[in-house]
Amino acid sequence: MAIDIQVRDRSARIAMSGRFDFEVHRDFKNVYMTLLDKPAVHEIEVEMSKVDYLDSAALGMLMLLHDRAKEVNKPVVLLNASGVASQVMEVANFSKIFIIRTGC
Repeated sequence: MAIDIQVRDRSARIAMSGRFDFEVHRDFKNVYMTLLDKPAVHEIEVEMSKVDYLDSAALGMLMLLHDRAKEVNKPVVLLNASGVASQVMEVANFSKIFIIRTGC
């Protein structure tokens, strides 16, 4: 799993590729905690177009991000999930919890 960060204007984008599973929990948490602590960041986007695998641990990590971001009033937007990742998030009803955008 590769994790890349881009900060533009008031948004931070976490771009991920490969398998999103328990193996990356520490790296993912370190990335989002850093972004949550930055006052200039008002929104966090998670780019998922290159994520080819997503498991329950990844869903849990996204929920932790959501909960911590909510505490500091920063919305989390999931971007461009497709294939298996999109299906898993649909089954988990993530559209009721997160802002989900495609074609971004």
